[in-house]
Formats: sequence, structure tokens, C-alpha cells
Amino acid sequence: MRLGMSGCFLPADMNDLTPEMCRRVRDAGFSGIFTRFRDNDPLTARREDAERLKALLADGGVALFQTTGYWQNLVTSDETARAQSVRVVQAALQLAGWMGARGIDTGPGSMNPAGPWFPHPDNWTARAEHQLVRSLKECAKAAEDAGVLLSLESHSLVTPRTPEIAARILDAVDSPWVRCDYDSANWITLETIYDTGGALNAHFDRLGRHICSAHAKDIWVENRLAIHLQDGCPGKGLMDFATLFSRLEALDPDYPLIAEGNSSEELPEVGALFHRIAGERGIRILDVGDKPEAAR
Repeated sequence: MRLGMSGCFLPADMNDLTPEMCRRVRDAGFSGIFTRFRDNDPLTARREDAERLKALLADGGVALFQTTGYWQNLVTSDETARAQSVRVVQAALQLAGWMGARGIDTGPGSMNPAGPWFPHPDNWTARAEHQLVRSLKECAKAAEDAGVLLSLESHSLVTPRTPEIAARILDAVDSPWVRCDYDSANWITLETIYDTGGALNAHFDRLGRHICSAHAKDIWVENRLAIHLQDGCPGKGLMDFATLFSRLEALDPDYPLIAEGNSSEELPEVGALFHRIAGERGIRILDVGDKPEAAR
């Protein structure tokens, strides 16, 4: 297994990444990153800047596990808007290839104008699912050309609101370059919050062949009179990370597991937690340059 981190001190502009940041990643126990680079428009970003980033990461011994698809609305019925969203994701794939990234992570977007992960009844329609399949199919060739995986992240508030729907969408797209980025918290419900291990096993049983990476995020239920499930720093809630580690490792020891939901200050503690869980499960943590066969 490979361990990555996201967010925290990583900059919004790829030109602001420094060797010191790479050292902080390594010192916390991680060999790779997922970073969004929100300030770098994929339609205008320069290849020379991306290649400078690639060289800096290589010098620092840090892999680029994922960048972002910039959270485009891939489910809208507005064909002009959908076509533009597809162009952005295609450009994000090309940019990720220049950066040397393994993949991009993108959600399906939302019909809620307040944000790409927020609820809207139109997210859960057959039309939205049809549009998402179309959009992903139109991005598949760009992913293959760039040599970059397009990983769809799902959530109960957006179109792939269950593992079954996500599997149906990915089956319909039918591309080895369009896969699933599994987020440990995003499909947890009130019914499964006290048995997250059982939920994870059910999700992996349904989606395993589509999964190519995972985000390790915790979740807990708060003491409120309206139901509220809060996600956050690994180790702070009810997530069964031991099961998550074992199921991802069983798919492929080369797959990255990426910490999410923690602050920069919490990152070393999360790194120590992940290394402890891996050790208890007999999972070897691979470094940059290690071959997965060596972990067997």
C-alpha cells in the first residue's frame, strides 16, 4: 500500500509548492499527495509550470497520486454547460499528465448552485445519471491519451448516491481509465454509522473491480436533535480503518490510500496511526520507487 495526504499546507497554486513542503510530507510518513491546485485553470495552465512541478516532486521523493477535475457539473441537462464541463475535465487530465500524476479525482457535480457536493432533487434523477455516463465517456479518451486515471468520487448527496448506482454508472462507461475513488465516509448512513466495517465490506464487495484508490476520512454522529453525520480527521470517529486498509490492499498493494479531513497539525498523528494499522494488519507501506511485488 502507498500512503498519501491531501489539503493541509499544500498550496492552491502549483507554482507555490516548495521542497520544504515535500519534506513535511515525507516527515509525516507519507510518500505522495492529492492536491487540488484550485488556482491553476486547466484550460490555460502552462506545460512548463506543470513539468517544473513534476521535477520538484521527483527531487523531493514525493509521488503525485491525484490532482483534481475541478468539480465540474457533469450531470446538468444544459448541454452548453455540460460540454464546457467536459472540456475542463479533459484539460485537467492533460494537465495531470504533464504533472506526472497517477490520476485525477472528480465528483459528478451537483445541480445545487451552492456547491458541487450539496443536495438537489435533480441530482437523483435518471436524466442526471444518463448525463453523467455521457460526460465520463467523453472524458475516457482524454484519460487514456494522458495516461491518467479518471477517478469518480461519490457521495450520498450527489448522483452516485449508493455503491449500486456508482457501479451501474461505471459499468455503462466501461473504460479501464474511468474508475472509482472510494471515500470511506461518503456512503456511511445513520444505519451503518455503528458498523462502518460492515458498510465498507459491502461497498468493496459491490465496487471492488472499479476501485483504484481510496480517501481515508473519519465520520461520527453528533448529539443533535436533527441527524448530523460529521466527517473529519482520521482517528477521531467511528471509521473502521483496519477494514479499509485490508480491503484496499487486497485489491492491489500498489493502490494509494490518501488521508483526508485532518489539519496540518494533525497530519503527523494521522501518519503514525496509518503506519500502526498497516503494521497490525501485516501490510507493507511502499515508498516511491518500491515495486508492489516486493510487498508480497
